[in-house]
Amino acid sequence: MTLPFDLGLGAALWMAATIFVAGFIRGYSGFGYSAIVIAASGVVTSPLNFVAVVVLLEFVMSVQAWKGAGPAVDWRRAGLLMAGAAVGLPLGLWALTAVSETAARAAISAYILLMCGVLLMGWRLRSEVRGTPGNLAAGLISGLANAPGMGGLPVAAFFAAQPMPANVFRATLIAYFPLLDLYSAPLYWMHGLVSWDTLWASLWALPLTLVANWLGGRHFFGTDPQEFRRFAILLLAALAALGLGKAVL
Repeated sequence: MTLPFDLGLGAALWMAATIFVAGFIRGYSGFGYSAIVIAASGVVTSPLNFVAVVVLLEFVMSVQAWKGAGPAVDWRRAGLLMAGAAVGLPLGLWALTAVSETAARAAISAYILLMCGVLLMGWRLRSEVRGTPGNLAAGLISGLANAPGMGGLPVAAFFAAQPMPANVFRATLIAYFPLLDLYSAPLYWMHGLVSWDTLWASLWALPLTLVANWLGGRHFFGTDPQEFRRFAILLLAALAALGLGKAVL
C-alpha cells in the first residue's frame, strides 16, 4: 500500500502517534492540534505537506466540539479576528510558498518556539482586549501564521494573556477555527498545497483525530486546564526544536 507523501512505515507511525496526541490536546484545551502535527511532520517530511491536512481535520473537530460551546462564544471577537485573518493569510501564503523547503521548515519551527516562549512566560493583561484594533491585529497575525496551518497559536496566546473565562476562551476558539479553515482551504488549493495525497492522508488521520478529540473533550471538564496546557506547550516546543535542528543541520 502506498502511503501519502511517500512516507516510510516509520514516518507514518510517527505521524499516527503525533496525530492522536495532538487530537487529544485539541479536545482538551481547544488549541494546539495544527501546530503539533505540523511541527512533527517537519521531522520526517516537508511540513508544507500536512498544512491542508490539518486544516481539513481542524474543521471536522470544530464541528465535533460544537455541541455545548455555542452559548459561550464571543461572536464579536471571533468576527474581528476573522476580518484581520482575511488580510493576513494571503500575504503569509505568498511569502511561505516563495521559499525553499529547508527555509520553510526553519521558519515554521522558529515561529513555534517563539510562540511557545510567549505562552510559557505567562504574559498577562489587566483587562480583556475588547476593542476593534487589538482583535483585528491579533487576527492579522493569526492569518499570517495560518499560511503553514498554525493560525491558532497567536490567538491562543492572545486569549491566554487576558482574564477571560475558560469556557469563553475555548468556545471562541472553537467558533473561530472553522471560519478560518473555510477561508483558508481554497487559498491553499490555489497555491498548490492540496493534492490527492492531502485527501488520502486526511482519510487515514480522520478516525485517529476524532477518537482522540472526543477523549480530550471529556478530559477537559475534570482536570486543571492550566497544567495540561503547560504540558502541551512543552511538547510543542520539543517538536519544534527537532524540526529546527533538522533544518539547520
